[in-house]
Amino acid sequence: MKIADLLGPWKHHVKEDNYSLRRDVFTLQVKMGCFTFVKVMMVLFNLFIFLAGAALLGVGIWVSVDGSSFIRVIGPISSQAMQFVNVGYFCIAIGAVLILLGFLGCCGAQKESKCLLILFFAIVLIIFIAEIAAAVVALVYSSFAESLLRAWVTPVLQNDYGRKNDVTGIWNTTMSELKCCGFSNYTDFGGSYYFKHHNQTFPAFCCNSTVVCTESAADQSNVQGCFHQLFDILKENANIVGGIAAGICALEIAAMVVSMYLYCKIDGKE
Repeated sequence: MKIADLLGPWKHHVKEDNYSLRRDVFTLQVKMGCFTFVKVMMVLFNLFIFLAGAALLGVGIWVSVDGSSFIRVIGPISSQAMQFVNVGYFCIAIGAVLILLGFLGCCGAQKESKCLLILFFAIVLIIFIAEIAAAVVALVYSSFAESLLRAWVTPVLQNDYGRKNDVTGIWNTTMSELKCCGFSNYTDFGGSYYFKHHNQTFPAFCCNSTVVCTESAADQSNVQGCFHQLFDILKENANIVGGIAAGICALEIAAMVVSMYLYCKIDGKE
């Protein structure tokens, strides 16, 4: 007698159980494959962030320790801009943040550590909120942002332009390229170090003529301030700026979604 005959009425149920078992095994394999794929992509993505941060940190340390050799590489004009924004410390700060993010994301995914993943999620979320807040302030409260920038830039123009080579170089390059004068207009230089030590005249960029740039000549020239000129350029290239900002935000959202996906799946496995 065959085994199938002995099973009798239970034969149909055995087939259904085998089919359900195969289906469950296949579903589990798909889920595990998806989890593994996301995990590997998370590791690779954050490894790239870690290496980029290490490169930025290295450049920042190089600039801070041996700025002269760095200046020979990038050229004099770029070096003036570098000194003006203190790019060495900026690169160190950004590089350290990227290294931290890359480490948390990479190790959190590789070791399946919920603690590291939630830290990675929290840091990216804080950065994302800060970017959104800055964008809202810049777009909705542009006058407020302008007043903040003016409070920072005006003392630089008053005290350092014409006295410090790095500040003078970057402002000369900016005013030459954008065809602008000062932050708001020529009045930013009134009573400044440059004004007092150049026979009470303004920088040549503030006048359209080749004559000495006196107050009356600057007033007649009516050269636009660099802030308004830059703001107009940003408005003209709003699509490019918006696309870059949207791309960065999309990457941050994707990183948060992936980290929470891994966090939840790890939590379900325990």
